[in-house]
Amino acid sequence: MRKKIPASTIAVLFLAVMRVCGQPAPQPHRMPDGKPDLNGIWQALNTANWDLQEHAARTGLVVAMGAIGAEPGGPGVVEGGEIPYLPAAKEKKKANFESRLTADPEVKCYLPGVPRATYLPYPFQILHSAKAIFFAYEYAGAVRNVFLEDPGPPPADSWMGQSVGHWEGDTLVVDVTGLDERTWFDRAGDFHSDALHVIERYTPLGPDILSYEATIEDPKVFARKWKIKMPLYRHVEDNARLMEFKCVEFAEELMYGQFNKKAEK
Repeated sequence: MRKKIPASTIAVLFLAVMRVCGQPAPQPHRMPDGKPDLNGIWQALNTANWDLQEHAARTGLVVAMGAIGAEPGGPGVVEGGEIPYLPAAKEKKKANFESRLTADPEVKCYLPGVPRATYLPYPFQILHSAKAIFFAYEYAGAVRNVFLEDPGPPPADSWMGQSVGHWEGDTLVVDVTGLDERTWFDRAGDFHSDALHVIERYTPLGPDILSYEATIEDPKVFARKWKIKMPLYRHVEDNARLMEFKCVEFAEELMYGQFNKKAEK
């Protein structure tokens, strides 16, 4: 079988070829202070939300939905191909997969956490200046503020955690801690504990494409650090904007239907 080449690698090779051929490589938009301009609406175009690791297409969990509810395959976004679970954690991951129809936090409209918010099949928006960076997500109206000065340890765990950012050249590096242990990484049941630590890297590869990397550390669940990597694409449509996806009302019957008052016969 021929080895699959990640889209982000293809993008880097394309830029390198342009330089060798004497063509100017496309440059990212820049802010007045010279930093890359990441303002805009971005989206991952992959199947990482179904499964971070390589996976074949499979029948959906609701058979009545036929092809509409089937799960698409994908080459995976995990560096090295495999998530390094500790033995007990690997068994829990398998149990999560078996019960994913009701156990996946996405089904219940829980906020997605980091890094999952990045590659859900919904766009998100970055708004920033020299003094502030803010992320807004279409899914469930999730948001997070990226501190540019470290405020100290997070006061409590939360769904989206505490994000502290800084620039390393053209790369925005975001250190995320204080993440609620109830979030998952994907619909395949990949999970973490309350010890999760994520370091994200957003690097422009041109005016409308970012390389996104997230290094995952959680000694309670994983044998070592591991990384995911993917490209993110800027929406360039004239009417590009975040739409509303307030999914709480879509999950109410699933979550609380058993408490509805039953009609008397």
